[in-house]
Amino acid sequence: MTHPKASAPRFAGSIIALGFALGLAVFPATAARAADAAALRPLDNPLPSLPFTATFDKADGDSGPYVLSLKNTSGGPIKASGTVFLSVASHGDKKTRDIAEHVTGPAEVWTVPGLAATDKVTITADGFSPLELTVP
Repeated sequence: MTHPKASAPRFAGSIIALGFALGLAVFPATAARAADAAALRPLDNPLPSLPFTATFDKADGDSGPYVLSLKNTSGGPIKASGTVFLSVASHGDKKTRDIAEHVTGPAEVWTVPGLAATDKVTITADGFSPLELTVP
């Protein structure tokens, strides 16, 4: 006959193993429910798109730099600024170029010169989602 205290460590080990096994069984179900809830929830982006139509043109013929033209399609003025993420930059230079703040009236066109192929341009304005463009 075994002593009652001798079986206690074995019993405690069994309880720990059972708890671990139940934890593994419950955890994936909880994670799956959380993933489903995140997948079904709509993305909340309360900011409207910037009301600019964008076109790119070459400034100096076929080999020249590009010019970005942004036409304000809204009924009011828009104060916006931006950043150009340069596709080609020298080691000693910055990899971005700031576009100064500019107010564009209704139906007016704002131009951003000196762009190279595959530069990325981000235009921002208060109250609007950023406009992200890539030079062709």
